Amino acid sequence: MRPGAKQLRRVPALAKVANAVLEEIDMFSRVVRFPRNAELFRQGTMPVVLYFLLDGLVALSSSMPDGSAAVVDVIRPVGDLLLASIFAALPYLQTAHAVSETELIAVEAPKLRTLAEREPALGGALLRAVSRDSRGMVRHVRDLKLRTSAQRLGAYLLDQMEDREAPRAEFRLPFEKGLLAARLGCRQENLSRAFATLRGFGVETHGGQVILHDVAKLTAYAVPDYLGDPELVRRGR
Repeated sequence: MRPGAKQLRRVPALAKVANAVLEEIDMFSRVVRFPRNAELFRQGTMPVVLYFLLDGLVALSSSMPDGSAAVVDVIRPVGDLLLASIFAALPYLQTAHAVSETELIAVEAPKLRTLAEREPALGGALLRAVSRDSRGMVRHVRDLKLRTSAQRLGAYLLDQMEDREAPRAEFRLPFEKGLLAARLGCRQENLSRAFATLRGFGVETHGGQVILHDVAKLTAYAVPDYLGDPELVRRGR
C-alpha cells in the first residue's frame, strides 16, 4: 500500500516538498509493518530502502567483531532510520530492531537519490534532515562524556514530559528498563542506582510508571539540552 501525500507530509524532511515531487516519491514508496523484535536491517549491509517511522519504536545498535554490541539510539515517530547511509550509498553502521509493533514508510533508496539529484529542493530538505541527525548524535556523545548516569537519566525523564512548563509530571516509560539502560550508556544496576539518586530530586517510580514531583529541582540537577539549545526549544519533543 502506498502512503499517499498525507502520510508523506508527516515526515519533517518531506513536509514542504512540492506536490509533484511528493507524488513521485509516493510512486516508489510503501507502508510496511514489522512485529516486535523483528530485524529491519543489519549492520554492514547496503541500504535498499529508507525507512521513516510512523508508529512504534525502533532500536539502533552497533556491534564489534568480538560480538559485543550496544544500543546507540531508540528512534520514535516521526524519525528516519539512518538517512546518512542512504544519502551516501554506504553500508549501515547499525542494526535496527523493532522494539514494539511498528509502522513505517519504506522509500526505495536508489530512486530517492536520483530524484534528490534532479530536484534541488528535495536534496536540500534531505540534507537538512541529515544535519539534524548529526547534531542529535553530537548531543548524545556529549551526554555520555559530560553527564553522570543519574544526570543522563534525569534529562531523559524530563524529555518525556508533554508540557515542559508543568511543575509536576506523570507518565510511563516508553520501553523496558533494560533497553533504557542501554540507551543511556550504562548497565542495569547503574540505572537502578541512578533512579535511587533521583529520589532526592523528586522522582518516584512504580515499575514503568514515573512521577516527577519537582520538575524545577530535577531540571536544575540534570540541566537538559533544551535549556540552552534554541533548536530543541523550537522543536519541543
